[in-house]
Amino acid sequence: MVQDLLMVGSMVTKQILRAASGWLELGMPDDALEELKSLGSTGSGQERRALELKLAAEMAKEDWTESSKTAGILCRMAVDDPEFFLSAAYCNHEAGNTEEAKNWLMRGPDVLNEMPVYHYNMACYLWKLGESERAKNHLAKAVQMDESFLDSAKQDRDLVGMEL
Repeated sequence: MVQDLLMVGSMVTKQILRAASGWLELGMPDDALEELKSLGSTGSGQERRALELKLAAEMAKEDWTESSKTAGILCRMAVDDPEFFLSAAYCNHEAGNTEEAKNWLMRGPDVLNEMPVYHYNMACYLWKLGESERAKNHLAKAVQMDESFLDSAKQDRDLVGMEL
């Protein structure tokens, strides 16, 4: 009996996650968030997936304060996933907390150092914080790893004033 209830609960959770994902694919983040609210805090194995969908919806809404909180939770849940640290940093930066953005990147897993986007974002944050030499070094590293970042840098509002 208990096992049957757990199985039904798991099926309902999966259904809700699929629905939320569908709302996101349709470009309807408010509906995705509303769907996810019905889950509450399940403590189930699906919680991470629910938080990932919540983060995607919050970012789609450009709700940087809430998305920075959600990304932080995901970083603590999955300390080896660089994507969550990139997201936490980006959301904090967009929320106006660039120092915290830099700190999230610095706390991330070592594999971040092998990703050009890490160096590019670090360049942006450092430049905004007035650490120009470090910013230039990170940008040079990003461009060395992936030349397309040079074009991005030329148009990036966070790198205004940097000679490229």
